[in-house]
Amino acid sequence: MPITIRNTYGTPHHVSETNPTHVTSCDGYRLPLIGYLLPDLTPAYDDLVQWLREDGKDTRPEGYGVVFLESEEFAVTYFGSIEQIQQYQRDTIDGPTPFDASRGVMYAQWPHGKAWDTFLPTVFWNNAKRGAVADGVGLVTAFAHNAMPGAEVVVYEFEGRWLPGHDPKPMVTYHCTACHQDTFHDSGHVHENTGPGSRRWAARQARQHIVGAARHGVGGTSSPCRPNNGQMLHAVNALARDMWGTTSNPLPDTDDAYCATKGPCSILRELRAGVRPPVYRR
Repeated sequence: MPITIRNTYGTPHHVSETNPTHVTSCDGYRLPLIGYLLPDLTPAYDDLVQWLREDGKDTRPEGYGVVFLESEEFAVTYFGSIEQIQQYQRDTIDGPTPFDASRGVMYAQWPHGKAWDTFLPTVFWNNAKRGAVADGVGLVTAFAHNAMPGAEVVVYEFEGRWLPGHDPKPMVTYHCTACHQDTFHDSGHVHENTGPGSRRWAARQARQHIVGAARHGVGGTSSPCRPNNGQMLHAVNALARDMWGTTSNPLPDTDDAYCATKGPCSILRELRAGVRPPVYRR
């Protein structure tokens, strides 16, 4: 039986019929970055257009206007005429304008490697709107949980430290409001947020979490969605009460309450309120 993944926030994406974690296309892109490649002015010009030359599509000796487009889980690069891109920039001063991608060459993903890693700045998803506080901090997208009504798996950008005392870095991960697992403590689920690839990988893992819960249920040994029902909190509270000779709990005794005050749910709450949360793992 096919598993449907439903957006609750963000742009709808289309997925493979056989693999619902694999995105094939989307309904819309944002345009976060425009650049120009000029033969006599752009450093390492030959390396930057090598991609086109290898495909036999280096047809503009005057240079190129380049548009880098991104959805929550997909990225493309467009090479067109300098005149077209300049006109597009003028047209969008007063508001969004449709972009004609049929006039140039389109490639999946943003380029990387020789010359491109220097040419391209780090661009984050958020830009102080729709659940964003500022570049690099905010919501990216969210999906409805298949097996737990009302729950979501939310992909978000934030500032965090790998270890307390280390310098903060822009990061991206996901959080499931059904199981409240802290992905910072689960190796491989938090990524330094260096571009579309980082966001795409985090969103893919969020989809894998949803698909696993749909296939194996919530709490099953084969499911990635495994609430621990506060077991660790109960143990810590019991130890603390015994050590301090008290009857009150120093920590909330449920995972959702703890997460809402000290975990990822506290970050999501502040992002949705337009507040920049503190650096995670201070």
